[in-house]
Amino acid sequence: MLTKTLLRSSKTLIFSIVLLFLFARAHTQPPLVATSAFDYLTPQEGISMTLELDLTELINNKNTNQYYPGSLTTADGKMLKVEVRARGKFRRRVCEVPPLKLKFPKKELRALGLDTLNEIKLVVPCFNDPKGEELLLREYVAYRMFERLSPYSVRARLVKVTFRDKHVEEVKKPVYCLLVEHEEQLRARLGGQISEDYGMSVDSLQSEQAALASVFQYMIGNTDWGLADNRNIYLFRTAPTEKFILIPFDFDFAGLVNAPYAVPRADTGLKNVKERKLLANNLPDDALKQAAENMKAAQSDLLAWCNASFLSKNTQKEVARYVEAFFQKLDAAPIEREKNKGDLR
Repeated sequence: MLTKTLLRSSKTLIFSIVLLFLFARAHTQPPLVATSAFDYLTPQEGISMTLELDLTELINNKNTNQYYPGSLTTADGKMLKVEVRARGKFRRRVCEVPPLKLKFPKKELRALGLDTLNEIKLVVPCFNDPKGEELLLREYVAYRMFERLSPYSVRARLVKVTFRDKHVEEVKKPVYCLLVEHEEQLRARLGGQISEDYGMSVDSLQSEQAALASVFQYMIGNTDWGLADNRNIYLFRTAPTEKFILIPFDFDFAGLVNAPYAVPRADTGLKNVKERKLLANNLPDDALKQAAENMKAAQSDLLAWCNASFLSKNTQKEVARYVEAFFQKLDAAPIEREKNKGDLR
């Protein structure tokens, strides 16, 4: 009897130890992160998909945030329900088809084994002609160049979309578009929070990343950003006590893109967007110098994006010359000498 009791006690003890071991192991290993819808939809560059919705009605009501039901069919034939609305500010007003936001049902994402971050931005060519597509491809190059320079960057991926307009039962010619990750996706991927406060000071920024972003914007000829109004930047940090990491996005006003509607920031004194001005006042010289060195180290990779196969030969030459001129200027004079030419505010 005593032997049976001891045996039962031993089995109970062993079972408890195993449970404790499994519990401890589960809590010491990082949690498994499900694939995002963004990654699921972009397994390769330029992948095709079809977006069906009442596009005519959406365009007619592009100044509202009304969602329209639709479906997105992937290259392998998988159909996902989606709600679509117009988004953005300036491009919403001037573009023939505004930038869009796609919102997927979380239940459907879970069924596919994906995480439930269900919002993605879709940038469509502003004009319904080859020029509109070229401008979008130039902006894509800017996104990918900054992604090459810093892990703290907004991901954009090139896709080819066929729009089926249910309003007129019309299938439009496939066009290049950009899938851009939503800020919720960015926060989850980098593990932190984004501040929506205005009027941040330069002292609140992580100087190395701020300098890199500033010099990058200088390279692509973009002044359409700023701290005062939190314009076209995310201020990201992984803890409340840390300084903010400056993450730029939206590059359609850059000289590299050279959109017909783009103008320089009013207080820069520039005449057109192809002129450059460094917005870097109050950033340390050593941070600017290091940013310039990082840019030089990546020069061949950045120029490789200027010669991407999806660009026309003429566009390749034009954007490569524009970027090469920046590096020639870097070789001719230290970047910190330029910083007093523009305010970072």
